[in-house]
Amino acid sequence: MGRDLGLSADKVEWVARWTERPELFDDRERVALEYADTITLSDRDVDDALFGRLRRCFDDDAIVVLTEVIAWENASSKFNRALRIGSQHLWR
Repeated sequence: MGRDLGLSADKVEWVARWTERPELFDDRERVALEYADTITLSDRDVDDALFGRLRRCFDDDAIVVLTEVIAWENASSKFNRALRIGSQHLWR
């Protein structure tokens, strides 16, 4: 799907481990990925510094949509895992 949206093969390959290859991603992508990681990992919280960086890159509407997508993916993942719903093999 990422490649269909014009993402490079490198970005698609490294998105889950973006902190190991941050140079592949621009500032907006890095802050969005950091935000996603922070929301996803229960031992973290979105602090004022991260939210400030997010607001410099995205307007309020975009932040709401980004938050909604991240929350939806997290809920979906937890739902599927709890009910033992396996991968649909949509991702290699």
